[in-house]
Amino acid sequence: MSRKGSVQQKVPCLFVTAVKEEPSAKRERQPFKVLATETINRKALDADIYNAIPTEKVDGTCCYVTTYKGQPYLWARLDRKPKKQAEKRFKRFLYSLEDCKEFVWNIEEDFKPVPDCWIPAKEIQFSNGNPLPDENGHMPGWVPVEKNSKQYCWHSSVINYDAEIALVLKHHADPGLLEISPVPLSDLLEQTLELIGTNINANPYGLGSKKQPVHLLVPHGAFEIKNPPALKQNDILSWFEGCSEGKVEGIVWHCNDGCLIKLHRHHLGLCWPIAETYLNSQPVVISFNRTKYDCDLEPKSLFHHFSKLDGQRFDRLKDIKFDA
Repeated sequence: MSRKGSVQQKVPCLFVTAVKEEPSAKRERQPFKVLATETINRKALDADIYNAIPTEKVDGTCCYVTTYKGQPYLWARLDRKPKKQAEKRFKRFLYSLEDCKEFVWNIEEDFKPVPDCWIPAKEIQFSNGNPLPDENGHMPGWVPVEKNSKQYCWHSSVINYDAEIALVLKHHADPGLLEISPVPLSDLLEQTLELIGTNINANPYGLGSKKQPVHLLVPHGAFEIKNPPALKQNDILSWFEGCSEGKVEGIVWHCNDGCLIKLHRHHLGLCWPIAETYLNSQPVVISFNRTKYDCDLEPKSLFHHFSKLDGQRFDRLKDIKFDA
């Protein structure tokens, strides 16, 4: 299953959260934890959470596929952030007790510049033609990933614009089996995906190595949870701690109205990353028939390496190795 549509910028937690101070962490950048209470969030109830589809929250960096230069392009997440002085002013406001006042941004002056090709995320609000920052003081948005981009080299490694394909990890038609295969970028239009791999978020899934990095795209909502826990904190906690399917970063519920609701292990005081993940407990097959593509695959590219593994099966994602 994959879900089309713009990324929901602020995905609410399943439960109402509370801030707990961490006295031992005074020197850390964030001397507090945001933990879930036992009360289900009103937004989740309004979105009919009890009839939503629970999916695995995959740990990577968010991407988006939309048209650029007349063809489907992969876009990287880039939030427009405030300049240092504006950020200090905003933080002073946040930590003050003046709840009745509203913080006023100077959109033209307060924010760092972004590339001309930057576009704001679809759900962002506008005022007088200008995008408005969210409650964190950021303007979520996207920039296109150019071929051979140095800044977004791991993003560009999973796309081939000549063949108009992307390297995607998803379920195989056979139950319990994963598949890595090239997917036409046109099939991913207006979808958000997660880029995972060697150089993303400390590589919780153990993909590749420093010498041979491996990165893949996972469409959001691709991994539906077959045996989800009941929507009670204790049940979810037991599921995370005692069930093989619960060895995930979190859960994202896809509601019938398009709303997304999430729960991260951290919300329940649990650690992430963990030694053995559910994603790495499943076998994976490589399906890559290179005769379908007219263009030459660059010898050092991931596409070339995976095409040489066509038909091969591995016990786990972390077992995938390329020939030297």
